[in-house]
This record gives sequence, structure tokens and C-alpha cells, in this order.
Amino acid sequence: MHFGALRVINDDFIVAGGKFPSHPHNNMEIITIVLSGRVEHQDSLGNKEYIKAGEIQAMSAGSGIIHSEANPSSEEALSLFQIWIYPREQNLTPRYATRNFISQLEVLKNQWQLLVSPVQNREQLMINQDAYLSLGEFDDNTISHSYQLNSTTNGLFIMVVEGSLDVENELLESRDAIMLSDIEQLIFKTTTRTRILAIEVPMLFR
Repeated sequence: MHFGALRVINDDFIVAGGKFPSHPHNNMEIITIVLSGRVEHQDSLGNKEYIKAGEIQAMSAGSGIIHSEANPSSEEALSLFQIWIYPREQNLTPRYATRNFISQLEVLKNQWQLLVSPVQNREQLMINQDAYLSLGEFDDNTISHSYQLNSTTNGLFIMVVEGSLDVENELLESRDAIMLSDIEQLIFKTTTRTRILAIEVPMLFR
């Protein structure tokens, strides 16, 4: 909790038929990454949507939004990450968007896929903060891999989704994480097929 603009990352497991009932948020950027199963999203903007693994949701709560999340399956469990990031500007009009990254993630090998950024375009989702979320999958353990920060004033939260990696002689395994600041680039090696979530956020923000 509270790594720069990163408020929290929730690793949620929702049993078949389970749900988070309607609840409010304001002035928070909320990104949902479905790992397995699918989530039923409803909100006070009138959105109702089913989001499956490989699809990403970004919601700017802004001046206020009410939403609920449920596992609509009667048999299959739901696994997802939900990431909260403090916004750059307060009390904006709430906004919601989803994007399908399935085709990009299926061919993701030894590289990063940018999912979320502060830039409005058709390649990734936009949030109201100078933050960047990427997924990477690496299986070549004969070479070093890297992550180049977009800004030297940002910090980097790295979490192993599955697999393992070596950072500065520290071995990180599934669901381990490390927080880094005052760096321009991260160099790491993997020991097996490894999927990594990178969350780059401002360390100083309003």
C-alpha cells in the first residue's frame, strides 16, 4: 500500500456465484486485470459488461461512481487483479473503458505489452495519472531482460504473476513483488517461463 501514486493492488479470488455488492468510489483510477474466469461489472453510469481473461478494464471514479463485481459462473472460480492508483486531477467526470488484449498477450514472448498509460490512443487504455501498466512474458533464461522507465521521477512495482525471476540477486517467485525507486532501468533474468506485471507510478504527486 502507498507506493507513490499506487494505492493498493488486490489479488482477488471470487468463488462461483460470489460477488462484491454495489459500493462507491471517488477520485481513484481503478484497473481490473482478469486472470481466469470472467467478471460481471455493473455501474451507475449504466454499464453492464462481462470481462474475461485477457481483457482489461480501466475506470476513473472521478467525482463519484457506484459499481459491483460478480462471478456469474455457477461452476468456475474467478481470479483477478484490481489496482488502485491515485489520480492526477480531482473530481473529473467518471469514465469507464475496456479493451481486449487477448491476441497481443497470446504472442507475448520476451517483451512487454503496455496495457495502460496517460496517453489517449487506440493501443492501450488511458487513466488520469502519469502511470504505466505492462504485462511481460519471458522464457529465455540465457539473456538478461529489462524494463525502461518512462520517467526518472517514477517508481516501479514489479510483481511475478507466475514463474520466477532474479533481480539484483533476489529471487522472486509467484506473487512475490519488489518496489524500486531512483532507477532509470530494471535489469533482470528469469529462471523459467515467467509472467510479470509492471506498475510504473509517480513517486511525488498532487
